[in-house]
Amino acid sequence: MRIMHRGAAIAVTLLIAAGLTISCADPPEETSIGSGALSIHGAGATFPAALYNGWMKMYTAEHPELSFSYDAVGSGEGIKRFIAGEVDFGASDAAMKDDEIARVEAGVNMVPVTAGMVVLAYNIWGLEREIQLERDVYVDIFLGKITRWNDPRIAASNPDIRLPDMEITPVVRRDSSGTTYAFTNHLSEVSEAWRNGPGTGKLIDWPGRASAVRGNDGVAGRIKLTSGSIGYVEYGFAKRLGLPMARLENKSGRFVQPTAEAGQLALQDGSPEIPRNLRVFIPDPDGDGSYPIVSYSWLLLYNKYPNDKLANAIKDFVWWGLSRGQDYAKEIGYIPVPRTMVARASEVVDRVHH
Repeated sequence: MRIMHRGAAIAVTLLIAAGLTISCADPPEETSIGSGALSIHGAGATFPAALYNGWMKMYTAEHPELSFSYDAVGSGEGIKRFIAGEVDFGASDAAMKDDEIARVEAGVNMVPVTAGMVVLAYNIWGLEREIQLERDVYVDIFLGKITRWNDPRIAASNPDIRLPDMEITPVVRRDSSGTTYAFTNHLSEVSEAWRNGPGTGKLIDWPGRASAVRGNDGVAGRIKLTSGSIGYVEYGFAKRLGLPMARLENKSGRFVQPTAEAGQLALQDGSPEIPRNLRVFIPDPDGDGSYPIVSYSWLLLYNKYPNDKLANAIKDFVWWGLSRGQDYAKEIGYIPVPRTMVARASEVVDRVHH
C-alpha cells in the first residue's frame, strides 16, 4: 500500500486561516470525567467514544463518588489492554475471538450496548446532491480498480450528476479498528474478489493508493481536508463534520441513505439468532429499507472483579447505558439496541461478580 498525503498541508493551512479546527491524524487522548474516589478506567473503540463520554458525564453527575477515564485508542488496542488486565473495561466494534477470550483468566462478558452505521463519506466540491454507489462499485473503489470520479460505472448510477474528472483518494484506517472489521466484513460478504483478496480484519493491507490515518475522527478529518477523497467512517463523525454521505445499494437492490430509521431496520431485519456470548455480526442485512453496513459495539467486562464495590459500580453503569443511555445514543447519531438484545445483554451483565 502506498500512503498519500497530497494536498493535506495546503488544506490544513486554509482551514486554520478560516478559523476551523479539524483533527485528521490521531484521535483524542484519554478523556477523564468526574472526581470521585472510585476510579473506573476503560479503553478501546473510537466508534462509540462520543457516546461513552456523554454517558460518563451524565452518570457521574448522579454518582459523584465515581470518576471515569476512557482512552479512544481503537478496538484492537482496547482488546489488547483488556486481555493484559490494564483496564477495568474494554470496548470494541469487533467482538472478541475465542482464542482472545481464552487468555483472560478473570473471564469475559461481551455486552453490545450500542450500534452504528459505517458510511462512505466523500469530498467532491460543487455537487448539489448525494451520489449513489452500487455495491460492486464501492468494492472496486477500495480495491483500487476504479480510480477516477467520472468512471462510467459511477456515472451509470448518477445520471443527473456531473462528476468531475478527478482522482479518487480512498481514506482508510492505519490502526487496528473495529470499524475496519465491520466494513471489510461487509465487503467480504458481498464480493468474492474482496473475500479472496484483502479479506476481513481489524487491520488489513489496503490495495492500491490510500491515505491512512488513525481513528474515526482521523478519517473524517482527512476526508474534510482532501478534495476527491472517500472513506469509511462511523455515521456520527461524518455528520458532525457535515460530510456528504453516499447512498449505498443494499441487499434488496435499493439505494439507501444512512438514517437512524434505516439503521434500526438493518438491526431488526438482519439480526440472526442471538448466541449466548452475544457475538452477533450483520454483514449484509435483509430488508428493502435496511442500510447495508451496520455493526454492534461491545463493552468488554471481566466476569470477576477484585472487589464488590468495583463490580457493582461497573454493572450499574452498564445497566444505566442499556436503559436510560439509549435515548441519548439516538440523539447523537447511534442506533439504539433492539429490546430483545437489551434483555439478553442485561442477563450477561448479571454474570459480573466479585
